Amino acid sequence: MQFGIFTVGDVTADPTTGRVPSEHERIKAMLAIAQKAEEVGLDVFATGEHHNPPFVPSSPTTMLGYIAARTENLILSTSTTLITTNDPVKIAEDFAMLQHVADGRVDVMMGRGNTGPVYPWFGKDIRDGIDLAIENYALLRRLWDEDVVTWKGKFRTPLQSFTSTPRPLDGVAPFVWHGSIRSPEIAEQAAYYGDGFFHNNIFWPASHTEQMVNLYRQRYAHYGHGTPEQAVVGLGGQVFMRKNSQDAVREFRPYFDNAPVYGHGPSLEEFTSQTPLTVGSPQEVIERTLSFRDYVGDYQRQLFLMDHAGLPLKTVLEQLDLLGEEVVPVLRKEFANMRRAGVPDAPTHSARVAAAARETTEDTKEVTQA
Repeated sequence: MQFGIFTVGDVTADPTTGRVPSEHERIKAMLAIAQKAEEVGLDVFATGEHHNPPFVPSSPTTMLGYIAARTENLILSTSTTLITTNDPVKIAEDFAMLQHVADGRVDVMMGRGNTGPVYPWFGKDIRDGIDLAIENYALLRRLWDEDVVTWKGKFRTPLQSFTSTPRPLDGVAPFVWHGSIRSPEIAEQAAYYGDGFFHNNIFWPASHTEQMVNLYRQRYAHYGHGTPEQAVVGLGGQVFMRKNSQDAVREFRPYFDNAPVYGHGPSLEEFTSQTPLTVGSPQEVIERTLSFRDYVGDYQRQLFLMDHAGLPLKTVLEQLDLLGEEVVPVLRKEFANMRRAGVPDAPTHSARVAAAARETTEDTKEVTQA
């Protein structure tokens, strides 16, 4: 199982001081956080994609390429790549290039985002959101899987004998997660292709997460990729920790109360009882995270949101120390002990290259025998 963090890259005032970091400071902080993630032994760093204030990560591959040069083991991912408004040709080439730069330590999470105005900014119609996601991804898969593509669709100009460059590293495209909070069509899309499904387990109750993941698992089996238990699932989560749970609640409360995404709504206590947000001691985070398995089954990736709502960099780095030293080692052990036989490992580039080589060998044997 893989553990990591994801960032939305918000530039938010610290409610305890009133100070707003500059865009430059926030970007540099995200880079420092990624390098800290590797230092404390996490597996994954993922960044969102946004094109509007107060967010700064408008060019994820630029950021991830920089991080690739300063890390050795960290898997670099997006927590949203806007499959609806990005050109599939550009996605294919950008992420294949990043694969080469990072020696394969790359995957990508497709999503539609949560900012409606982004559609007209990139010449699209929000009413076409689902159809764009389906058509664009179908083209992206062909661009990665086929050396020469001739294609015609509804939302972009046709392609005639086109080859995207560079080709995927080792002939294996980045692993794809389809991220969704509320859209069953996206769970269906992930299942159809046999890709991973990432449910950003943040704002919704456990019953909703369970429903979405179960739909994906059932449809994954329907399309012949394996049993429901063999489907590849990832979850998001939010935590804030201190050694003492009362200290965590007291320190995090002003950040929660003023956060752009959930401030001025339900109380901290209401939100933590109704969603996976956990504010407390490392042990409480361990227990809450282990409980996710009760309603989604064995899964492959757990990412935490930790650098948001105006939290200063120093505090975020302290959180990462707690996560890496006290929480993740226990989670690794406990999840491994509970894991049922036959559940696949989290995807890595090396494992997928080896699997592709085995499939080629088996196909060759079948042809020879025939």
